[in-house]
Amino acid sequence: MPIVKYTSADVALMARMMRAEAVGEGKLGMLYVGNVIVNRAKADCLDFTDVRTIREVIFQVQGGNYSFEAVQKGSLFYKGAREVEKRLAKKNLNFWRQHPAKYALWYFNPYAPCPPTWYGQPFTGNFKNHCYYEPAAGTCASVY
Repeated sequence: MPIVKYTSADVALMARMMRAEAVGEGKLGMLYVGNVIVNRAKADCLDFTDVRTIREVIFQVQGGNYSFEAVQKGSLFYKGAREVEKRLAKKNLNFWRQHPAKYALWYFNPYAPCPPTWYGQPFTGNFKNHCYYEPAAGTCASVY
């Protein structure tokens, strides 16, 4: 049983986002981004109480901007999904979760060392250029 429900269109959309956000970090980096996407669809807390589908997660607007920079600026996001990224997206949607993004709801590339918190949320680790953050203890049981 998948972690969240999905369609073939969701797989293609998620695959495009994974590539756009982390192609330079290889398959593992793309899987970590996929973890965050799935976790946001699963979470029912904080900034994610009104997103339940992959499409809602990817096109979520916060503070007047899309949550994922690639939606507004990413030329890779607007290219078709490749089979390799689709396989990775399905892997995320069905079962794959791993530290440091296992329970992460946020990531970013600070172009510097990762700060110990990001908007009050604890740092869980980094992979190549991205820093990952999960909800503070006791604030989002639905993501675990």
